[in-house]
Amino acid sequence: MATSRTLAAAAVCAAVALGAVTGCSSSGGFGDAPAKQSSGANQSLTVLIATSGEAETAAVKAATADWAKKTGNTVTVQIAGNMNQQLGQALAGGNPPDLFYVNSDQFANYAKGGSLYAYGDQIPDAADFSEQLRTAFSHDGTLTCLPKDSSTLALAVNTTLWQQAGLTEADYPTTWQQLADDAAKLTRNGVTGLVTAPDYQRLGALLKEAGGWLTNPEQTAMTADSPANRQALEYLQGLLKSGSAAYVADVDAGWGGEALGKGKAAMTIEGNWLKGAMAKDYPDVRYQVLPLPAGPAGPGTLAFSNCWGIAAKSRHQAAGVDLVKHLTSGAQQLEFAKAFGVMPSRTSALATYAQQYPESKAWVDGVAHSQAPVTIAGFNQVLGQFNTDLQSLKSGDPATILGTLQRNGEQAVKHAK
Repeated sequence: MATSRTLAAAAVCAAVALGAVTGCSSSGGFGDAPAKQSSGANQSLTVLIATSGEAETAAVKAATADWAKKTGNTVTVQIAGNMNQQLGQALAGGNPPDLFYVNSDQFANYAKGGSLYAYGDQIPDAADFSEQLRTAFSHDGTLTCLPKDSSTLALAVNTTLWQQAGLTEADYPTTWQQLADDAAKLTRNGVTGLVTAPDYQRLGALLKEAGGWLTNPEQTAMTADSPANRQALEYLQGLLKSGSAAYVADVDAGWGGEALGKGKAAMTIEGNWLKGAMAKDYPDVRYQVLPLPAGPAGPGTLAFSNCWGIAAKSRHQAAGVDLVKHLTSGAQQLEFAKAFGVMPSRTSALATYAQQYPESKAWVDGVAHSQAPVTIAGFNQVLGQFNTDLQSLKSGDPATILGTLQRNGEQAVKHAK
């Protein structure tokens, strides 16, 4: 899943990974003939994942072991220390793992380079997966790999600090103005009203709520330098300048969950990975998860996921597809949700999840008005610069920041064609 501690870092591609795949052929991998395929039982598959912790590692190992027992194959799960770097090197070296997590920011690089085996047409119930995420993991109109789970953003409130500021549930914000008013009231006694990470993976939700976004829906043109996006950044800039909002580093925290858990933030913008982290690191902290307050254009949030990639050079593609079907089944996705807090990417399983975990309602409901990530080859570098520029938003010029994003993005779109 897109974890709290790795989302921002994932926006910047390891140079070796990008360099490894962009020179590949588009036919099946690095200009070589397709690998000879194995069939039947007794196949040995390797799966490479970037894990959020011991719970996710154990859950993936248990799920793959269950499939191996049923099919007579064997599966070895490997844990990546630096997913982009290790996967990029493996793909370039011609001996990649059979299955692997693919970040949305790297997907287009791998797909354009011919490193991925497109198996979406072999999934008869593919329409059951989130439409936004199916779009994100499609290349040239073809569903290439299945989203393994889903995440959205919501507003998490430390209810103890909320009550200490004299606020009640009736004061929960539903608009930008109410969010600003509440943040001001909560900024007291060493507590900052709203604390968030300075990256597009959180702040991009404001662009969506203002009626803007980085690209057009087809991802064929940049729309970053727009009045709606400027309005969003100017709104956030106003909160930062007033002191009622701050970035995580400004309150000596590594991410929003830490700021919330340590009582340095009364509110934060985070995804459903917050749930597991709070239970583990701050079990005594009382908090409530609310929908992100609506902006001028209405409600909005961001959608996140990785997909299950299968290597174009894998000798076990048929078995790999069967394993992916097992890992993304409704029952297995609900097991993953129970084990480490992710939400299902299947709409049918998500409905069951919502019944089982009512405390996650805001995250679940956000799927309906979520914005899928940008998946343009080379765009991860564009987002890396955007995140850098967002760090100086408090004293910077929103128009200049968006102008730079527009120009950089136009170059990426041009080269992606």
